[in-house]
Amino acid sequence: MGGDAPVVACHHGPVHTSVSTRSRRGKGMGLGLALLSAVAFGGSGVAAKPLIEAGLDPLHVVWLRVAGGALVMLPLAVRHRGLLRSRPGLLAGFGLFAVAGVQACYFAAISRIPVGVALLVEYLAPALVLGWVRYVQRRPVTRAAAVGVVLAVGGLACVVEVWAGLGFDALGLLLALGAACCQVGYFVLSDRGGDAGDEAPDPLGVIAYGLLTGAAVLTVVARPWSMDWAVLAGSAEMNGTPVAAFALLAWIVLLATVIAYVTGVLAVRRLSPQVAGVVACLEAVIATVLAWILLGEHLSAPQIFGGAVVLAGAFIAQSSTPAKGSVQPVAGGGPERELSAPGKAA
Repeated sequence: MGGDAPVVACHHGPVHTSVSTRSRRGKGMGLGLALLSAVAFGGSGVAAKPLIEAGLDPLHVVWLRVAGGALVMLPLAVRHRGLLRSRPGLLAGFGLFAVAGVQACYFAAISRIPVGVALLVEYLAPALVLGWVRYVQRRPVTRAAAVGVVLAVGGLACVVEVWAGLGFDALGLLLALGAACCQVGYFVLSDRGGDAGDEAPDPLGVIAYGLLTGAAVLTVVARPWSMDWAVLAGSAEMNGTPVAAFALLAWIVLLATVIAYVTGVLAVRRLSPQVAGVVACLEAVIATVLAWILLGEHLSAPQIFGGAVVLAGAFIAQSSTPAKGSVQPVAGGGPERELSAPGKAA
């Protein structure tokens, strides 16, 4: 049925126009949500760094972030409690990989290797997503999407200035690669709609239970009972300016967790995992710019150049269109979803 829809659209002008318009709107909204998600995720480090410098352990900050997000989303978890019966595997996978796995692996990695190296390895995820789609799902991908990934990863090397301090600790690199694989799980699981004939699970319910699962896992890892809770009652310095620690925590929980995950999942639903993954590479650029503005960490010329390359890669990937033919390469998500059979994810 998916292959017949474009033929019908070509013979009926008004239908084709309507579908094309909806597709463009859906893709545009998806890109907007993906950008908002990248901004929200990118701001997490700017808010977390003052708390860490004030005396909180990095893992404790991660636990506060995830546990706080789970608490905010708890009413939605109760509302969508039917997912516990219908999609237990999806909920467990999202919590383990998309929430706890990415955070725990990344923070463990930066304890052994430079942050720049860990971030670059983690953001190999878009390339790994392309590999998943091409070799596991056996779906073709457009050349533009592949070029966009290459440009984005190359630009990230400049943004994080990976040459400034290479550390080849084997375990550290494996942990960073683990963060990348968990991020692949985030994009792939976010893209999962209903299976054949089934209704797609509500993304807000999936996020709510993912955060609850992630909080439970991170409680064992971070051991929050050993945290210096007094830090949250004081203030932390942001580029010399005192800021209430509780306000920074609210930033991390509400903006960098709840809004970031919600907009990210909704973006993947409207685009495709690999395109949303490339757009998400903007998180590193946004994080660097915010650190420059709010923390006084200035950008170098290579970082500015790298940011431009990442933007170019994201634009090339998202602007690619499906190739003609009965089997459409995956790249632009939106049109394929509008023309696919009801109840099936692209």
